[in-house]
Parts: sequence; structure tokens; C-alpha cells
Amino acid sequence: MKTTRFAPTVHALAYVFIALTFALILAGCGKQKPGETGNTPPPDPNVVTAPETLNGVLKVAEVGTAPISDTLRVAGRVDFDEQHVARIGAPITGRVVELLAETGQAVTQGQPLARLHSVELGNAQLAYVKSSAQAKLQAQSAARARLLFDSDVIGAAELQRRESEYAIARAEQQAAADQLRVLGVGARELDTIAASGGINSVAPVIATLSGVVVERKVVKGLVVQPADALFTVADLSRVWVIAQVPEAESGAVHTGQTVEVEVPALGNVKRRAKLIFVSDIVHPETRTITVRTEMDNPDRELKPAMLATMLIQSRPQERLVVPTQAIVREENVDYVFVDEGERRYRLTRVRLRGDHQGVQIVEQGLRPGDRVVVEGAFHLNNERKRAELEGS
Repeated sequence: MKTTRFAPTVHALAYVFIALTFALILAGCGKQKPGETGNTPPPDPNVVTAPETLNGVLKVAEVGTAPISDTLRVAGRVDFDEQHVARIGAPITGRVVELLAETGQAVTQGQPLARLHSVELGNAQLAYVKSSAQAKLQAQSAARARLLFDSDVIGAAELQRRESEYAIARAEQQAAADQLRVLGVGARELDTIAASGGINSVAPVIATLSGVVVERKVVKGLVVQPADALFTVADLSRVWVIAQVPEAESGAVHTGQTVEVEVPALGNVKRRAKLIFVSDIVHPETRTITVRTEMDNPDRELKPAMLATMLIQSRPQERLVVPTQAIVREENVDYVFVDEGERRYRLTRVRLRGDHQGVQIVEQGLRPGDRVVVEGAFHLNNERKRAELEGS
């Protein structure tokens, strides 16, 4: 009879399975270092531990605030100084017979710009000649009457009549002279007309301001009247810059405030000036207020109608700031290193508003009292990159 041996075979296989399982567990335990649990998170790539070599390089300071003025940029233009502009018209109705000034020509006060032939001027001169002759005649008559009265040849009534006639003649002469002055005839010309009795029907158009002829609206042969503006003369040694400030920013401007002006046509070189006018009303369509400054223009580089930009500083406000050298820029993003203690520094993203006299205005990412690296941030960032490369 044959004997079956299943039980010893099954027991042997079981012993072999248990031994292999135990060996695998021991092998796994042998690879794990003491103190490790198997669930340790990977190191934060934004945190760097400063080596001792950077001890004398890094400088840390608290984030603080500073009074910062915002710069308001408003569009403007160069314009004439209206206090130094003369719009010159005809002194009398007449026909233009001669033009003596061209656009762009420099002229002086009193210089003739054109000449007119005027019948009205001739009639006014004739009236003045007649009144002057009559006044002279009546003056002689009154003088003779005074002599006759002193000799008891005539009575007081006759003397008074002749003196009255002389006074009337003098008044008429004065009225005729005033009429000629209104027509642009000077005192010296009046004396010449009275002495010679000559009549000149040609009247000059005189410059009333020294400057440059910036506009001419007349041609030879044209009949003009006193209401017509024939020439515009401007003194361009001083000009205005006029800008429109939005209604919401009107509280940031006041008369006497120092501003800067940029003119694109002249390379945007900043020119300092003061506001001489701030409008008291808001334009109903554009919702802006008009401000104006005046600027010296000795070389006449600033030309009326040029586009300009006015830079206005608002009232200072306390803003969170960090030194510019604390900023680390990576892929067009700004960062700073925040001190976490024990020589550990975290790369923190910040949103900046702009540079202001060596500091950057922080809008987001930091709070007052945070300690950041203000010197040596570049070296610390290189150390972070080196550690990141070694870790990868």
C-alpha cells in the first residue's frame, strides 16, 4: 500500500512564503534612515537659507511708510499769452494802398504795418484846418476888443460877445483835434496840419505792441473798417500752457502750485513753472477744469498750438514703500525676500506702483512691519537658484 505525502509539501511552501515576506520587510526597513517617516514634503523652492558667506552682505529692514505724492498727467497745449497779444485794426474806414509787414516779421511798437487812403480822414483834417483858422481869427478879434475896451471905445457887452465867439472857436478846434486823434493822428501831426494847412488822406495802421506778426488778414486794395482786425502781433518771449484737469482731480491743483511741462516736439524735456490760473467752473461737457501756467520763451522754441503734457503733483499721502535695491525681478514679476528668522528668507511676490525718489510704492504683497532684505537681495536670489538646481 502506497503512502501519500501532501501535508509535508504544503507546510514547506508556507514556511518559504513567510520567510520571503519577512525578508522583504527587513529590506524595506533597512533603506529608511532613522527619524524618517516616509511622508516628508519636498523643500519649498521659494525659501532659501543664507550661507554664512552672506552674513556681511545681507541687510534686513522693516517695511515702512513715506509721504508720497502722485503725479497727475494731463493733456494741454501751448498758447499765446493773451496779455501780450494785440489784434490791430484799421483806425478809419479806407482802402489799403500799401502793406508794410509780413507774417512772421518782428515789429516794434509804433511801427507802421500798412497804409490806408481815407476820404473820411481828409474831411476830418479839413474840419480841423477850418476850426484852427477860425480860432486864430477869433483870438485876434478878442485881443483887439480888449484893447478897445481898455480905451473906452467899446462897451463891456461887445467885449463879452467877442470873447464868447473865441471860446466857441476854441471848442470847435478841440473837437476837430479829438476826432483826428481817434483816427490815429498824433499830436505832432496835428501841429503840422494846423501850421501848414495841408491835408493828407493817407493813414497808417500802427503796431501797438512789440512782437511778431503772427497773423495778417488784409490784402492791398481791400476796403477796411475800424471793426476789422487786420494784424495780430504777439510777444512770444512768454507763452501760456493751458491744460484740462479732470473734475475728480480738481482738489489736487491750486494757484501758485509748481508743475512740470513736457512738450513732445521738444523731446519731452521737463520745464518747471507755476500755475497762475485755476478755473472756478467745470466744463459741463468734458467735466474738466482749465488750469494755466506761463513760461519764459526767450528762444521762441515753444510755439502756440504745440501739444504739451502738464505733470501735477498731488497732496502727499502715506504709502507703503521699500527701497528699490530690495526688488528682485524675475520674468517681468517683482519679488522681495521676507525674513522668516534663523537665516531663512522667503521669495515673496509684490505688486508695485512705481519709483519715487529711490523707493518703490507697494500696493500688494507686504504689510507694515514685515522685515525684508534691503541689501544683498541679488546674491540671495543667486543662492536660491543654485539650491534649486542642485535639488532638481
